[in-house]
Amino acid sequence: MQTANPESIADFVGKETGVSDWVVIDQDRINKFADVTEDHQFIHVDEEAAKMTPFGGTVAHGFLSLSMLSKLAAGNVVVMENVKMGVNYGFEKVRFINPVKSGKRIRGHFTLMSADQKMPGQWAFKYAVKVEIEGEEKPALMAEWLSMQFV
Repeated sequence: MQTANPESIADFVGKETGVSDWVVIDQDRINKFADVTEDHQFIHVDEEAAKMTPFGGTVAHGFLSLSMLSKLAAGNVVVMENVKMGVNYGFEKVRFINPVKSGKRIRGHFTLMSADQKMPGQWAFKYAVKVEIEGEEKPALMAEWLSMQFV
């Protein structure tokens, strides 16, 4: 994990802050996500029917891939010194570019686009995020992710 203070945060802007470890997106994870979100579309959970699609098998929900950002970001984003908490603030942009097939591994690449103090003790961060699929040229998704840190 990289830490910054108000004087050093600008040194991180425009730079890649981390690349996560690989995480397997297996069928069990996909099925559990389907249960939690009540999205049981066959392309995600019916392995036999999904074989007949252009994907050739089941694929992760786009929102499952997106929800993995919290795990992928751990240790790969800048944290302000003496941070009390961090919260998701939203997204400027999200694009699901390539489906993640069941059994594939993904990892996140994080580049700090901006870090601005909104008020004393409150910092807004924007990250360019790419979620790579192992062995594939096109990423699963690209996003501009917003977060807030409170110090």
